[in-house]
Amino acid sequence: MPTIFTADSISRQRAPWWFNLAGHLLQPWVRILRDPVEPAVLLQTGTPVCYVIERDGFSDALILERACREAGLPRPSQAILGTRRRRSVIALARRDGWVFGRIRKRAPHEPLRQLVRSLEGMPERDIQIVPVSIYVGRAPSRDTGWFRVLFSENWVMVGRFRRMLALLLNGRDTVVHFSAPISLRSVLDETGDTAPERFTRMLARVLRTHFHRIRAVVIGPDLSHRRTVVDAVLNAEPVRSAINATAAKEKISHAKAWRKAQKLVLEIAADYSHPMVRSSSFLLRNFWNKLYDGIAMHHFDKARAAAPGYEVVYVPCHRSHADYLLMSYQLHVSGVVVPHIAAGVNLNLPGIGSILRRGGAFFLRRSFKGNALYSVVFNEYLAQLIDRGVPIEYFIEGGRSRTGRLLAPHAGMLAMTIRAFLRAPRRPVLFQPVYIGYEKLMEGTSYAGELSGKPKEKESLLGLLRGLKVLRQHYGHVALNFGEPIELNPLLDAASDNWRHAATASDAKPEWLNGVTDRLAEQIQININRAADVNPINLLALALLATPKHAMAENDLLAQLALSKGLLEELPYSDRITLTPMNPAGIIAYGEQMGWIQRVQHPLGDVLSVDGEQAILLSYFRNNVLHLNATAAWVACCFLNNRRMPRAAVVRLGRIIYPFIQGELFLPWDGRGFGAQLQATIDFFVRRGLLESTDDGHMLERGPGQDDGAFQLKVIARSLIQAFERYYITIAALARHGRHTLSAGELETTCTLIAQRLSLINELSAPEFFDKALFRGFIQKLRKRRVVWTDDNGKLDYTEALEGMVRDARVILSREVRHSILKIAGGDDAGDKEIAVAPRAPDDSPDAASDELHARHVAAEQHLHAQHGAPRIDEATDHEAATPPAASLRKPPR
Repeated sequence: MPTIFTADSISRQRAPWWFNLAGHLLQPWVRILRDPVEPAVLLQTGTPVCYVIERDGFSDALILERACREAGLPRPSQAILGTRRRRSVIALARRDGWVFGRIRKRAPHEPLRQLVRSLEGMPERDIQIVPVSIYVGRAPSRDTGWFRVLFSENWVMVGRFRRMLALLLNGRDTVVHFSAPISLRSVLDETGDTAPERFTRMLARVLRTHFHRIRAVVIGPDLSHRRTVVDAVLNAEPVRSAINATAAKEKISHAKAWRKAQKLVLEIAADYSHPMVRSSSFLLRNFWNKLYDGIAMHHFDKARAAAPGYEVVYVPCHRSHADYLLMSYQLHVSGVVVPHIAAGVNLNLPGIGSILRRGGAFFLRRSFKGNALYSVVFNEYLAQLIDRGVPIEYFIEGGRSRTGRLLAPHAGMLAMTIRAFLRAPRRPVLFQPVYIGYEKLMEGTSYAGELSGKPKEKESLLGLLRGLKVLRQHYGHVALNFGEPIELNPLLDAASDNWRHAATASDAKPEWLNGVTDRLAEQIQININRAADVNPINLLALALLATPKHAMAENDLLAQLALSKGLLEELPYSDRITLTPMNPAGIIAYGEQMGWIQRVQHPLGDVLSVDGEQAILLSYFRNNVLHLNATAAWVACCFLNNRRMPRAAVVRLGRIIYPFIQGELFLPWDGRGFGAQLQATIDFFVRRGLLESTDDGHMLERGPGQDDGAFQLKVIARSLIQAFERYYITIAALARHGRHTLSAGELETTCTLIAQRLSLINELSAPEFFDKALFRGFIQKLRKRRVVWTDDNGKLDYTEALEGMVRDARVILSREVRHSILKIAGGDDAGDKEIAVAPRAPDDSPDAASDELHARHVAAEQHLHAQHGAPRIDEATDHEAATPPAASLRKPPR
């Protein structure tokens, strides 16, 4: 009978010559990647070590021996001092027999008993138990063939012949994962007087659970049989009740209603396949190399460190159809399981849908209304995934952003996730925001068309084939930035002390659920923005699109880019923001290389410009990072039409307007925090010489209109000025029509039409200027703050606070802009009439508006001084006559 060589059989004797020879023979076929790279830092020096592996096998013993030798760890072939163990390795499971042996899980009672006995009577002695996971063929490399993928690591304990093939084909992609050691002495002390037999069973069970969790993290959960998930959904009590209700309502048999539910769950469910994921990874590598110059991931190590022990829900922003594939591919090659992705049913195309399903996609309809059975089935399917610990990914924006901004979140999937967790809160949920940044989009042209009024083209195989031509273009770099994760439990604790005792019924909906969902949705969007990647195209878009002709002298552009980088470096938005390392000259050269900007040579200095169609596409990338520029843009806006302003007035007005900017750009500060950020930004402008601080720091003054500093301020201001113009359009339209005249929907439509007309007249290259969703968000914010409200007839009424908003608008918006808006809002005869709710100022120049603002501020300061001894400003200010925005290219400096 042939000798069977296993880790345990070797452990009962010294390493024979054939073991060392086998290690030398295996070495050319195996390349080991250790995780962590230096596992020695995990161990306590001077304490004996015993390694525990998941499954017994000759090859695993050889790989472990080599990995420990290369890492400078104690060798598994060494004996453990004080025990009868000649080898310091234990296996949890083994396969009996030589060829057709059965897999047998066993708790290694006797080896563990030996370790425990060695500690009896010696309280100062300890043994470190180190779990070691070995995966052969975890991540196929660039030269991996499809056949090799079939023999990569999975959940099946394979036989010796298949293991040998896996080593020959995939041995050069072997991962050895060392976990943190377990102190046997500490575990014994915690368990007290537990009997040795019971203690060994408990320790073996803990180790098996640990290996199962690590394998789920590395290669994904065991979802080999889709049928088991489908059956679990159909057998769940909520689905059975919904089937009975459907049969009674539609007067059909129970069997027919059951088949209807089965058809729905099959329409929804993913059919995850490890070989398909690995094959797709192999194919996508070459695909990405053709499309992109590189895919960078930032802060991923932090995200991976936070994930163990949690049900992870990835919530990235949604910019392109490529988002699905990029996320899955990057997670897979980085050693993390591919999540199940919620995809629109419009992507369930013949042939394509089945491939996406095998990659982890599950499909949902755009609306659940009118189909109670579908709603129950989908909720139950999501609950099954969460209960099984399957990582999930979905886009809370509901669709791809056509403007480059984050869209208002659709909280439906979040609410279903929270309710699924409340049903069985065994595994805490962690939401992982992800920012995805591009330098060029495949869908850019179609986005611009849709924003201009063209209907969205429906996804189809024919459309997919027509779209293949975009693959011939070059799309630069892509960045995936992982934001600060958000734990669900603290949000629930803040909402309700007894949420753990809430009803577990599937139709239970606690009264605090909507509030938690809304706060979670907003925080996800905020954390996505806090992880933005600022690439060269973003910086070029911020500068060039702020000029009327989308052109700038090269020297001016260099200075503006340096200013933008300096602002982000000196006043970082968050610790997860990433900024291009290119210098201003390199940014310009890269923009030319990517085809975004053109150089016009001139004897007095070259000019860099963007043509009309490119400017529309480039606005997308400006909007990606608009939130990073918000505080600087507000300060600069205050000096568009005013030469001098009180510092406190800039901050006070900023805090008034902040709730509306915050709702649109998902900014992270509260009112006080935004005020502090404004103060820091003002100090930055003073240091850079763009503003001058006078009157003991109480007054701010910019240079004359043609000064370089004034020009740079104007460029910064124009990135946000369109938002204030939209706000003024809304106020003007509402005031022109009067109280109890327009509903919220009618006001949205009116504002959109006004903005479209204004865009045509002024040739604005920003389709989002008349985006109806932005007007809707502003109106909702007005209603939330009770500036406007709905009467009994569904029409809008408003408070006198609207007057103050109109007055403050005159500080920011020029008379020319306000005149154009009022003329369109009120007809040709309304051009010279002020809004009815706002009292007319004696002099409607911007300086007069600023004088009025200063007078109001001085009065407030004097009142505070009288009451609290606060410093006062009682000195009048001078203002420079407003200079309208430049109407042509600024001349290059001599």
